[in-house]
Amino acid sequence: MSDRPATPYLDRVTTPADLKAFSDVELRQVADELRAETISAVSETGGHLGAGLGVVELTVALHAVFDAPRDKLIWDVSHQSYPHKIITGRRDRIRTIRQKDGLSGFTKRSESPYDPFGAAHSSTSISAALGFAVARDLDGKSETGHGDAIAVIGDGAMSAGMAYEALNNAGHLGKRMIVILNDNEMSIAPPTGAMSSYLSRLYAEAPFHTLKDAAKGIVSFMPEPFREGAKRAKDMLKGMAMGGTLFEELGFSYLGPIDGHDMTQLLPVLRAIKARAHGPVLLHVITQKGKGYKPAEDRADRGHATAKFDIPSGEQKKAASNAPSYTKTFAKALLQEAEQDHRICAVTAAMPDGTGLDLFNNAYPSRCFDVGIAEQHAVTFAAGLAAGGMRPFAAIYSTFLQRGYDQVVHDVAIQRLPVRFAIDRAGLVGADGATHAGSYDVAYLSNLPGFTVMAAADEAELVHMVATAAAHDSGPIAFRYPRGEGVGVEMPERGEPLEIGKGRMIREGSGVALLSFGARLKEVREAAEKLEARGLTPTIADARFAKPLDREMILTLARDHEALITIEEGAVGGFGSHVAQLLADEGVFDQGLKFRSMVLPDIFIDQASPADMYAVAKLNAEDIEAKVLDVMGVARMSERRA
Repeated sequence: MSDRPATPYLDRVTTPADLKAFSDVELRQVADELRAETISAVSETGGHLGAGLGVVELTVALHAVFDAPRDKLIWDVSHQSYPHKIITGRRDRIRTIRQKDGLSGFTKRSESPYDPFGAAHSSTSISAALGFAVARDLDGKSETGHGDAIAVIGDGAMSAGMAYEALNNAGHLGKRMIVILNDNEMSIAPPTGAMSSYLSRLYAEAPFHTLKDAAKGIVSFMPEPFREGAKRAKDMLKGMAMGGTLFEELGFSYLGPIDGHDMTQLLPVLRAIKARAHGPVLLHVITQKGKGYKPAEDRADRGHATAKFDIPSGEQKKAASNAPSYTKTFAKALLQEAEQDHRICAVTAAMPDGTGLDLFNNAYPSRCFDVGIAEQHAVTFAAGLAAGGMRPFAAIYSTFLQRGYDQVVHDVAIQRLPVRFAIDRAGLVGADGATHAGSYDVAYLSNLPGFTVMAAADEAELVHMVATAAAHDSGPIAFRYPRGEGVGVEMPERGEPLEIGKGRMIREGSGVALLSFGARLKEVREAAEKLEARGLTPTIADARFAKPLDREMILTLARDHEALITIEEGAVGGFGSHVAQLLADEGVFDQGLKFRSMVLPDIFIDQASPADMYAVAKLNAEDIEAKVLDVMGVARMSERRA
């Protein structure tokens, strides 16, 4: 406790309304203390650090000027919401963030009235804010009332098409709403694309700096008699300086850019917007991700995500790894394939580090494409590459691939294009909670005609699946793998293509067969060891493929065993459902087979450690053991004897 920073001003803030009692100079002190408190909290919990540090002053200024929760403050992605949480009544719980039964790492409607809209995927804020603005004007009912709708969106999130769809609609409707463009030239990785270059030019060109006071868009807030002449002057000056702005063409009043760390700029501009705005306004603020904490400022990702760390040095306190991570295993296997085949290329949607494609980019920069936060484009771009004779690997987290599902169906599956989907973060991911869980990809891909769907049981299997995908040209193929380190199996020197639609037997047993799909195989093995002590010796098989199924292996397991249990890290409608369909079609249930399917439950599971989340899902070794005992009647027999 003694290591925590002194925060005498911040200690006086229990709700944002308390900020209105401070002078502008004192608000600067509140911001300094809020930054120190954020650093202190994240050092104990781990989590997203850099984004929050970049918006400390903006957070204080917004809450000091506006009236949340009546005014709806919507943080895009909401990685940057930790300071917001601290000053909206959650400071006493901030050191539980991203932990079991603690605060979410993102904004969450059920957590606080100050979180009007939940977010953990990017580029949704402008759409949501416009919805609030229209609901306000249509007299929609809100427990906290209706005031201004304010979206805070980063320049990285502006690379997604949804942001432009919302800007276009907002400009057309003309409703009073406020968009804060938080421009730090940084998302998780350095942003890419023409929009990033455009934003850089808005504040990098000398003429604009020279004329910014005359051209920064404050005209619309002037008294009516002065507006027309000032507007003509502004248009002339801005046209001379930079040719107008895209945002003004879309119907927004554009202000900025201004220094997002300077309270003497932030506070007066926000007050002017609040007092004078009529239609949609976009305020362009320049910030620095990781601001005020040198170890974060010096990191390539500006401290985006971090484990627990030592504050003076910034050194992270990570547990020693016992096996290579699945992500690194995928990256190295893909490099091996790319060495032998110049047609192999890679696509990521703003996650080069998270997907391991930074390694690929270092080796083959002309064949690696970071398209920005634009999963829909990534999928169709990969489809175009495939149609053009390349062998593209689209490396996208399971939860983010959901955003490109229409393109997966329409542009890839229907055309039978051989796009290779490397699906990282499959299954439950821990501290990021329900918003990032890879729960649905098996179900939403396995129902598509012509799709091949694989899941790696361990890191060695992943290497073989990369080789399988590289060699597969007859249609789309996907392979999924979890977050974190592997299980420590012996690794092959090089991947060997698997026979499509063929699983593998792990061990022969009797009575009950355990058919695993994916990385729960380790838990299945542990359950089998415990069952042996009770006199049960289950057969274990690794399906490898959810589509096409290994019909021969599955029907043999059904024929030779009293019971068959499938286990997977996915929602209902996935692997187990396809197995059940096969068994039903073949009339196996008519012969009395006991069949059970262990899947993720029909709930969204809150953040916790992966083991705790799988305990909620009842997919750990002890749960598999209990399921076998129940199906085989062992538990009931023991109860009768007692």
